Amino acid sequence: MARSSLRAFIVIFLLGFSVRVFLLAQVPERRILPNDRMEDTAIATSLVERGEFADPYMFPTGPTAHLPPLVPGILALFWSVFGMGLAGGYAARLFSITAISTLYALVPWFGGRLGLTREAGVLGGIIGSLIVVGAGNGEEIAGLCIGLMAIIFLRRWTSGLGSFGGSFLVGAASGVAYHLQPVLLPVVLGWMTFELWWCQDRRKWLLSGAMVLGMVVACAPWGWRNYRAFDEVFFIRGNLGLELRMGNHEGATGHLEKNVRAIEEYRHPRSNPVEAHMIQELGEAEYMRRAKAEAVDWITANPWDFLLLTASRTAQFWLGPFHQPAIALAVTVLTILALLGAWYSLPGMTLPEQAALLTPLICYPLAYYVIIYMPRYRVPLDWILLLLAGAMVWRWIENPVKGRDPAAS
Repeated sequence: MARSSLRAFIVIFLLGFSVRVFLLAQVPERRILPNDRMEDTAIATSLVERGEFADPYMFPTGPTAHLPPLVPGILALFWSVFGMGLAGGYAARLFSITAISTLYALVPWFGGRLGLTREAGVLGGIIGSLIVVGAGNGEEIAGLCIGLMAIIFLRRWTSGLGSFGGSFLVGAASGVAYHLQPVLLPVVLGWMTFELWWCQDRRKWLLSGAMVLGMVVACAPWGWRNYRAFDEVFFIRGNLGLELRMGNHEGATGHLEKNVRAIEEYRHPRSNPVEAHMIQELGEAEYMRRAKAEAVDWITANPWDFLLLTASRTAQFWLGPFHQPAIALAVTVLTILALLGAWYSLPGMTLPEQAALLTPLICYPLAYYVIIYMPRYRVPLDWILLLLAGAMVWRWIENPVKGRDPAAS
């Protein structure tokens, strides 16, 4: 990292860290204490108290694959080391704050590596460090993974694909990342598809196979655990049926917060005792199968409603929550600035740089278009939008006339 990038990293990190620590100091201590109020914290509590990855719902239901293992595991690690009191609670919160502050502090470096300017990255990183969006399941770490993996793949495309062992390690690292957010899989597959199309190395299929092998090796232990617990093979987590049903049913809206206002319609076993009892009776795997079948039946019977809900979720992903106009306006402005930044910046980037930067924007949200929308889902991509928006703003600052003229260079 160049000295100028290091200085930018330190300044942006300290800014983001300070803002978030100040806000953390305003949170009541009772909310800092380790608890089992949410699925991830409930599983972490089970890990600390009984050593079991289990019981994310309202009532004890046994082993679970409701969430990927890394976030509950990280929480459990901090709570085990620092205790189940305030020290453990603050340690876990400070870890999350450090991760998101690091993500935005790296935006100038990401920008320089991916074909944009350091100035665009500095502007994007500063704005990102001042924006606080609640992340609940490791979204900030997923953002770091996307940035680092984009640079790794770009280096493969521009400096040679490397060795079989190196490709295996890239695949293994990707496999580990899936245990944080399984929706990273489409992003990696998108990069691999570009690699097979773009690269002329005659070993490209062999090296892609090495990456796949690395992913399989990294995912096998958790997959075996799930198979032993549920007698079923699935990818990392097994709650797709529940998520589909929550987002697609009679009376559903595109946003989680609006759905939960009617508890009888919010059929989640974390909050609804009837659903929690059903998991106790059926087991998690069978419950999820039935939820998926129910969702698919509704989608099949109501294709137009499903399309409208999907359009609403897609729009809110990029434009913000419609029921919160102020937030939606800010998110919409960011998205528009990012589009303008892409319009002006992409022609000056190489095709591999474009693929490295745009593939996450295309592939990462795909799963979120068909399940219920939550604002935190976009956190892993915000640094890319801020980087592109920063490129547009820097163009205006550097030369206002040039910034308005798409033909200027």
